[in-house]
Amino acid sequence: MESVRIPATGVLLEADVAVPEAARGVVLFAHGSGSSRHSPRNRFVAAELRAAGIGTVLADLLTGEEEAADAVTGRLRFDIGLLAARLTGLADWLEGYGPAAGLGHGLFGASTGAAAALVTAAACPDTVRAVVSRGGRPDLAEGALPSVRPPTLLVVGGADQEVLRLNRAAMRQMPGETRLEVVPGATHLFEEPGALERVAHLAADWFTRHLPM
Repeated sequence: MESVRIPATGVLLEADVAVPEAARGVVLFAHGSGSSRHSPRNRFVAAELRAAGIGTVLADLLTGEEEAADAVTGRLRFDIGLLAARLTGLADWLEGYGPAAGLGHGLFGASTGAAAALVTAAACPDTVRAVVSRGGRPDLAEGALPSVRPPTLLVVGGADQEVLRLNRAAMRQMPGETRLEVVPGATHLFEEPGALERVAHLAADWFTRHLPM
């Protein structure tokens, strides 16, 4: 794994990048509200993706100063436009990153990060080949949903009723291939035994199917 600083929207973002040999594709992670590239849940999923031969980019979408300010105000974590712009900048950088040359790109978004992933997917249909949302808030990307054409997998916990309702409503607005997978008994953070493993398995299968060029 390589630690890098990636320029995006006039700032430098800290990232951990790992691309296995003969990778099938590479996935950018968009973390949820108040989270970072150190999120244990996303790092677990990323490790499972790499085991399946898929590269990963775990990047902070906020700078250290912005994270400190957001810890007080909570505002930036819901600034989907800013987060999507940063994610698009990361995708642009990945186009020129040697180990990822020629690989299909995917996005994995959690919670509010899923909204940023969907906005980015709508804006970059020629770059983004697939999206996976874990406990996502697609309603926060509502204006972009009719333009999301890459194949999108929505994974929601069965006990996360409000988010499940929001995902079902979002599906009706998305014109591309869309699938909803409900993990029985799981809550928003998928902390129940076996729940996160199920998310990782579903994501690996989705990206393995849709990322190869």
